[in-house]
Amino acid sequence: MNALAVEANKVLEGSAAGRLLSELGKRMYFPKGILTQSAEAGVKATRFNATIGMAYEDGEPMILDAVRAALPGLTATEAVAYASTGGVAELRQRWKLELERKNPSLAGASYSLPVVVPGLTAAVSYLADLFIGEGDAVVLPDLHWPNYRLIVEERKQASGLTFPVFAGPEGAQGFNVAGLEEKIREAGDKGGKAVCILNFPNNPTGYSPTTAEAEAIVAALVRQAERGTDILVIADDAYFGLQYERSLLGESIFARLTDAHPRILAAKADGPTKEDYVWGFRLGFVTFAGADLSEARQEALAKKLMGVVRSSVSSSSAPAQHIFLKALDSPGYEAQKKRYRELLEGRYREAKKAVSSGGMPPSLRALPFNSGYFMSFECRGISAEALRVKLLEERGIGTISMQDRYLRVAFSSVEESGIAELYREIAAAAAALEGAGR
Repeated sequence: MNALAVEANKVLEGSAAGRLLSELGKRMYFPKGILTQSAEAGVKATRFNATIGMAYEDGEPMILDAVRAALPGLTATEAVAYASTGGVAELRQRWKLELERKNPSLAGASYSLPVVVPGLTAAVSYLADLFIGEGDAVVLPDLHWPNYRLIVEERKQASGLTFPVFAGPEGAQGFNVAGLEEKIREAGDKGGKAVCILNFPNNPTGYSPTTAEAEAIVAALVRQAERGTDILVIADDAYFGLQYERSLLGESIFARLTDAHPRILAAKADGPTKEDYVWGFRLGFVTFAGADLSEARQEALAKKLMGVVRSSVSSSSAPAQHIFLKALDSPGYEAQKKRYRELLEGRYREAKKAVSSGGMPPSLRALPFNSGYFMSFECRGISAEALRVKLLEERGIGTISMQDRYLRVAFSSVEESGIAELYREIAAAAAALEGAGR
């Protein structure tokens, strides 16, 4: 094992983070090679800097006029130079400030400087590299983003322990805290540790917990930690800030876990993709916190994560980082973001009205939803895939079927004026399948 990995492991020794590391996570380190030497040269090489593999002219990176014309707001360095492996330093600092602004409970808490990664998929995948190994148990709600399966079961060859996302008859009791705790206990009894992914607002259901449910989730995790289980909680906050009801937890669950218990390690996976409407930027962040995670341990974890970044994509897109940093500093940023959020909330209200108006056939049951981009129907007595195909081929409407039992509808992508018609068409197609006995 590389000496730098050994050094980081010693820093993490005795902590939940150290015990949770996968074999790959234990081996991972951030090299003191070309990148470190280049960084030193950037400060001290006052005559010639012949370290990094870029081409310069008149003190700036070479940039084609065709590229410069497409990115007029960026300097040549911002447009085409490599970003640091951990991300543009100013953006990392600014995002940490944004986290505290948007999550007031983080005030005074200790958590790491965010590391930039190429999107939320990479954030979850890289965390899996660090903490999930073959045969490990990962706790997920039964309705989750399908990419988790590819990451957890195929890439890492771990096992997914799923629980029904909703409790009570027809989901009337909201988020299934007891189901989550049962699977955490099961994973802990099996291997002494558990990894769980909490995605709020949830994709595909569009559900976020109430404040009371969030407190119950934290209490359940602490109970299992008290039993001796080391727990990694990955807060997948892809749709952060898009809660549409006042009773809901407006912060990330991460903010409630930073100092919850020494056996709980929290990792926040977030970014501007959905909440700032820059889907193609492929820009995300990973932040760590824990009751026993000192600044030295935070830095050790960040360096291991940077080793994963370095060994896969080397660094995230520099232009995307610089453009987003400029957007954050723009005077109109908050007002523009508020306008789009209000548009999405209007679409949510129309969708809520459509499914509660009594016009849905018995074969469609709307699952609880209160936030995000989506809602889902449970299909009863009909095939969700058959409904999807019927909507697409006969009515020109695209939806997503899951497990042949659920139909996901992205109200986010339909104008508010078209929401009522969309749901009438879905209801009519489902009724037709009912009548055909399918």
